[in-house]
Amino acid sequence: MSGSGFCVRFASLLRKARALVGVSTAAAATSATEPSSSSAATAAAAPPSKPFSTSIPITMDGAQKTFKTRLCIIGSGPAAHTAAIYAARAELKPVLLEGWMANDIAAGGQLTTTSEVENFPGFPEGIQGLDLTDRFRAQSERFGTQILSETVTAVDFSTRPFKVVSDSTTVYSDAVIVATGAVARRLKFPGSEKFWNRGISACAVCDGAAPIFRNRPIAVLGGGDSAMEEANFLTKYGSKVYIIHRRDTFRASKIMQARALENPKIEVLWNSVVSEAYGTEKGALGGLKLKNVLSGEMTDLPVSGLFFAIGHEPATKFLNEQLELDADGYIVTKPGTTQTSVKGVFAAGDVQDKKYRQAITAAGTDPDASQPEPIFPSMPTFAAAHGRYAPAGCMAALDAEHYLQEIGAQEGQTD
Repeated sequence: MSGSGFCVRFASLLRKARALVGVSTAAAATSATEPSSSSAATAAAAPPSKPFSTSIPITMDGAQKTFKTRLCIIGSGPAAHTAAIYAARAELKPVLLEGWMANDIAAGGQLTTTSEVENFPGFPEGIQGLDLTDRFRAQSERFGTQILSETVTAVDFSTRPFKVVSDSTTVYSDAVIVATGAVARRLKFPGSEKFWNRGISACAVCDGAAPIFRNRPIAVLGGGDSAMEEANFLTKYGSKVYIIHRRDTFRASKIMQARALENPKIEVLWNSVVSEAYGTEKGALGGLKLKNVLSGEMTDLPVSGLFFAIGHEPATKFLNEQLELDADGYIVTKPGTTQTSVKGVFAAGDVQDKKYRQAITAAGTDPDASQPEPIFPSMPTFAAAHGRYAPAGCMAALDAEHYLQEIGAQEGQTD
């Protein structure tokens, strides 16, 4: 990491640390003014069953802080903050738990690992990933979102209100939006960390058009559909694209294999693994040392880029199987909605989208692929988006708002 990159990342973490300290100070001030009677303690431990009208300030129960709110959002990327902005503007006063180095990634998600974002609308000159996520956060706070820099460790969706727990906070909420994203799988070998974002990446669509890759040799690591797709995509920019695969056959679909194997700019290096990455005098990726797994022979492969295409892992383990997941661990939502298998719990962004995994599709997801036209024609469209995206974070917030109105009406009928 360059000195300037370290400073930017450190400044971002410092801002989050200050925000966390501010929350703790507010908690202490609030607890000092609250009644200390046993009835107040009982009320904090057993939240009311009726919907809460707003997020109630922190109460203290020993070392654990407690929030009571109508809507809790779990996540820190584009989907989470889009949901927070819409919910806050609807005066739901959401509580958002953004995590603290959750999955070893700073709050803001995968965008914080991207040096420059060039395909998000509104920034014609591009913007640093950390700067973009800081703007998401600031906009959410502007409209009244309460942000906690804590990682959710457990949830309980079997009771109402729902219970969301971190190491130091418990949030009771009438509705929950899960927008925890997915993390690209990366291999570790000498040089893999040193040249991350200096030639090594896990997203060809995000980074492939960068000047450091144009008209230069590039490598893709993997053997599935993602690897084939990314290799074909990168031929638009690189002078040559190598697919490095540890076996002698691909697991990709036949049609995706054919597209890659028939592309004259793609060469496959079978039965090979990366043993080391080395750099140039300027500190960028200069090439790879490959090992043939059958013969043990070592070869040198000069490339300016290496893209991991070995899959993503959705951040859903903390759910402890309380929501329906697909075979790959992604949250299943009902067609045309962000509704999960538990009524009142919604999902948005990469945690339920294993196809596109883009910042713009986390803020904008395809709720109904049968729609012939864009649901919101004013939304920006991209080649990968096929022009049919309604905002995922927005939709989750709207679905949550409608749900809260529904249960509010039901409560009114029973009063």
